[in-house]
Parts: sequence; C-alpha cells; structure tokens
Amino acid sequence: MNAIVNQEQWVAQRKALLVREKELMRQQDLLASARRALPWVRVDKQYVFDTPQGKRSLSDLFEGRSQLVVQHFMFAPGQERGCSHCSYMADHTDGALAHLAQRDVSVVAVSRAPLASLERMRKEMGWRFKWVSSGDSDFNYDFHVSFAPEEMAAGEVYYNYTSQAFPHEDAPGVSVFYKDDAGTVYHTYSTYGRGVEVMMHTYRFLDLTPLGRHEDDLPYTMAWVRHHDRYAQPAASCCSSQA
Repeated sequence: MNAIVNQEQWVAQRKALLVREKELMRQQDLLASARRALPWVRVDKQYVFDTPQGKRSLSDLFEGRSQLVVQHFMFAPGQERGCSHCSYMADHTDGALAHLAQRDVSVVAVSRAPLASLERMRKEMGWRFKWVSSGDSDFNYDFHVSFAPEEMAAGEVYYNYTSQAFPHEDAPGVSVFYKDDAGTVYHTYSTYGRGVEVMMHTYRFLDLTPLGRHEDDLPYTMAWVRHHDRYAQPAASCCSSQA
C-alpha cells in the first residue's frame, strides 16, 4: 500500500512529479518533430485491395485527403476472427474518425482475410471504420507484417526492423502515407511491437490509475484482453443494485 499523507504533503510530491511530466511532454514534442522530419519513400508498386466498393488502389484509400493511417490488423485467411489485441487497438478508432478528417487524415484497417470475413466481424463488433483486404497482394509482406512460410520455417522473420523469432504469420503495425497534389504516394512512417500502443488509448487511462496496467502477474502482456463482446459481464456494484 502507498504512503498515506496529508493534502499539503501530497501536493508537494504531485508538483515534483509534474516537473517530470512536463519534461516528458517536451521530449515527446521533440520526438514527434523528428518523426515528421524523417525522409519519405515513394511507393511505386501498385497495390490493389478488396473493399465494399470494389477493387481499390492504395491511392484510392486516401478518400480525397492527403494523409492516410493504416492499421495492419492481424486476420489471416481461414481464421474465424481477427486478433483480439488488434481488435483492442481498433476499438479506439471510430471516435477519432471525425476529428482526424478535420486534420486531413483518413484511417483504414488492412488484413489478409477475405473481405466477407472482415465485413462480418466489423458488423459483429459494431465498428464504423473502413476495413479492406490486401488479399493476395504483396502489401502485408512489403510492410513486414506478414511472413512467408519459408520465413516461418526458418525460425526468424524480419519484424520491427530486426530479424527475430515470431509466433504468428501476421503481426501488428501502424503505417502512415502521404499523397501529394500530383497523386504520388509516399510511405512516411511505420511502427511495430509496443509502438502500436499509440492506438491503445485504454492504456493511457490505466496508466493514471493506482493499479496501472496490472499485468505483472499475467502469463504475458495483454493476456487479459478479449474481443470486447467476449468479456464476462462484471458483477453489479452495491450502488447500481440498489432500487
């Protein structure tokens, strides 16, 4: 249990922590500036996706905006449902869509599973964001979020900018693209591994609480996460059970 102090003592320690928080925010601002200053890579390959509106190119996914954020969603052909952890990420997307559109940003999730499987799960989960299938294209492989059978058999894949063992044929990630006035598309950024926490706003709330993420005693990080429609219903509190 934490120390119990009076209000004056608490404020003194809170203000000391505030100094550290402000420094972290300044460092985050500098890091964001450095991220924006990264060089870009022109995307010359033509990628085609299956969408509810038919076949669409990567350029089409921008939907008239100049910036595109792609969630690489783990959902392989033949699976019943996509990854619960990727679903946890995706649960945070819908509320941001209108705001991102005001800042010239479109968002789309991309998976290898057939479009019919994506649409079925999207409806089951109540999601509104666009979700398209990369099908048999090289998109997932070129952005290092899917791995060929020979890579898996070798015991190492290229993920998060290094060769490493990975237990699945798909992996999570977030990629960002820019399209100029001439219609040329550029890859500007990708993040993998714990970098995808950028989409997990629930963790930001948990990091504020006394128990935090409360994951230390779990068999692995995020072992508690389920598809949001598959959590056991919590018991009613004494307050909510009162007539």
